[in-house]
Order: sequence, then structure tokens, then C-alpha cells
Amino acid sequence: MKKIRIPYKRAFDLIVLLTSHLLLAPMWILLWTSIPLLIKLGDGGSVFYSQYRAGKDNKPFLYRKFRTMVQDAENIGSVWTSSNDPRITPVGKFLRKTAMDELPGVLSIWVGDMSLVGPRALPCREQELLEKEIQGFGDRLKVAPGLTGLSQVYNKEDENNLKIKLDTEYIETMSIALDVKLILLSVKNTLFARWDGREGKTTAD
Repeated sequence: MKKIRIPYKRAFDLIVLLTSHLLLAPMWILLWTSIPLLIKLGDGGSVFYSQYRAGKDNKPFLYRKFRTMVQDAENIGSVWTSSNDPRITPVGKFLRKTAMDELPGVLSIWVGDMSLVGPRALPCREQELLEKEIQGFGDRLKVAPGLTGLSQVYNKEDENNLKIKLDTEYIETMSIALDVKLILLSVKNTLFARWDGREGKTTAD
């Protein structure tokens, strides 16, 4: 797999994160305190769901997100979820529709495991299986995975063949302008709770 280096990416990520945290500090404080509190009050379980995911060049990294399902959900039902899955908690339904469950992914961006924009980081086992099923699926890991991306925005049903098509298109056309566009579209989806394409995703997602 040929490695790809994008000079602007790391600087862009840090500038956007730092600027947004400084300008919107009250909002970040509210989110980082209220969401964990609501999850704890909901069922008393753990706040975070942690899992190793496939990063750039297939290097595993520990990914954390806010827990949206009952504790140990993967052990008490199907590995696949739907929007009306009974294992999704009331708080989890809101977090999924707004994609705020992915907020802890910001920590992975700070340390350099992820980027703001890029292919979705899949669980290591899922990435491995899809590489065997779909030719060229591993090529999406030529760049760092992103909190949002072309596939996340336009492939709401998370269809795998469309995923690799959109991820490849992003890798071939990535630019600051495209990243800004995708970030703004993602913010819009969050504000209007339009991140509802969770059909067929695994419990980890």
C-alpha cells in the first residue's frame, strides 16, 4: 500500500480544533459535562465505549465514543443495529441522531490517530473482513480516518461498496475547501439531528 502524506491535514485539524475550543468554550464545557452526566443518570453504566479500530496504514488505535446502547449490548443481541433497536438507550437515540456520540473522537484527533475529515474508522475485525470481500477496500486506509467524511455525509445507509467509492473519491480530490464543506455539512446534520442513518451498523457504531 503506497503511503500518502498530506501536508495541510495535521495543521488544519489542530487550527480548527484549537480555534473552535477557544471561541466556543462554553459550548464544549456544556457538552463534555452534560452528556456523561445524562448517560450516568440513564442507567448508571459506563460513559464511554472503547474499541480498537483500523487507522492510517491499518495501524490499530483505541477509539472512544459515548455509549449509546445498554451495557454489553454486543453480548445480548444481534451484532447489527437498527434505528428502533431496543438496546439503544433514550439518551443514546438523541446522541446517534446528532452524532454527538462520536464527540470523544476529538481526543483521537488531538493525538494524531485521526483527522477531522477522512474515511470512517472501522473496527479492526470488520476492516479485515471487508478487505477480503471487496477488492481495494484497504486503500481507504492510505490516509488517516476522519470524524466525518464524504462517505459519512452522503452514504447514510453505510453501504460498503458505496463507502469505498466515496472514500476513494475523497482521497483523490481532498483539499482544504472540500474539508471545510464536509465539516459544515456535518455541523448542519448535527444541528438538525439528521445523522439517523444507523441501519445495519454494528453495535460498535
